[in-house]
Amino acid sequence: MQEAKLVAVIEPILAEHGLELDSLDVTRMGKRSVLRITVDGDGPKGRGPLLDDIASASSAVSAALDASPAVGDNPYTLEVSSRGVSKPLVEPKHYRRNAGRLVKLWLADGETTGRIASATDAEVILDVDGAEQATPYEDIKKAVIQVEMNRPVDEEEEEEN
Repeated sequence: MQEAKLVAVIEPILAEHGLELDSLDVTRMGKRSVLRITVDGDGPKGRGPLLDDIASASSAVSAALDASPAVGDNPYTLEVSSRGVSKPLVEPKHYRRNAGRLVKLWLADGETTGRIASATDAEVILDVDGAEQATPYEDIKKAVIQVEMNRPVDEEEEEEN
C-alpha cells in the first residue's frame, strides 16, 4: 500500500467531517496491514473533535478504502483515533485547542508548567501561578499536556452538563 494514495483517499473524507489527518501509519502484520489514522480538528467548541465525529468519519473512510484501488486486494485493519493528550503540541492550533489545560514546556533554558490561557500564531500565553507568561514557539523544544485527575471544570463544560 502506498501512503500517498491512501492519503489522497482519506484526507477529503476527513475534511467533509471537519477533521484533519494528523498522521497515517501503515504496518504489515503477517498477511494483513494495520492502517492507524490519527485525526485532529477544531470540533464544535474549538477544543478538538468529538468521539461521534471520529466514529462517523471512520465509517466513511472504511467504506472509501474498501472501494478504492489504494489498498488493492490486501486485507487490512483500520484504526482511527484522535491525537490524545500524550502527543506533543507542535503547532499553534494544538495549543489553541488545549486552552485551559495544564502544559509542561521544555525550553532552551529550563522547564515551565502552566495553564494555557491563549495562543496566537507566534506564541503561547500561559498562566503560571497567577501570572501570564508569553513564550514564543521557537523557544519551545517540547510541549506536552499534563494529565490532571482533578482538573478545574471549565464554565462552558459545566453549562453543557
